[in-house]
Amino acid sequence: MARPARAWQRMLSGRRLDLLDPTPVDIEVEDIAHGLAFVARWNGQTTGDWPYSVAEHSLLVEELFGRIAPEAPPRWRLAALLHDAPEYVIGDMISPVKAAIGPGYAELDARLAAAIRLRFGLPASLPEAVARVVKRADRLSAWLEATQIAGFTAAEADRFFGRPDPALVAGRTIRPRPPAEVRAGYAARHAALLAACGP
Repeated sequence: MARPARAWQRMLSGRRLDLLDPTPVDIEVEDIAHGLAFVARWNGQTTGDWPYSVAEHSLLVEELFGRIAPEAPPRWRLAALLHDAPEYVIGDMISPVKAAIGPGYAELDARLAAAIRLRFGLPASLPEAVARVVKRADRLSAWLEATQIAGFTAAEADRFFGRPDPALVAGRTIRPRPPAEVRAGYAARHAALLAACGP
């Protein structure tokens, strides 16, 4: 089946993003921060008065990346912050649903991720060593989220996400926040990392 020629999404910034053929010039961090702050992780099945957003998760992954690789340059921490950025327009789906949809979702995600990385001065594809550290930080984040706000026991989380190094998760408590606060935090962290990357 042929795909449609265009699948436009209008952003609050006024940009129009073609989801099937995204270009870096149509991507703005304000749109990413806003969208991710309103996308709930865990299909919203978390404790607290606010949904735990993908923006909050992304901030945690970037923080954990820094704990795993404290000497990593700011550009790779920026990559960690942006690891789920495509979800600002395609939403967050749990892994079993992604698998059921098939390769189409992964291809869409990959095209958007490449355009986003290029927009902010990163390579379209991350070096394998960096991608591995981002994935490790993502799994640590999932373990923390599962045990603190998603109702998993530690044993269940260990089975799904692997037992974490206690030093990497020590002292980290998850507290879902209002979307506006998370949106501002995400945008501020993005700006700080981008500035640290230099020209």
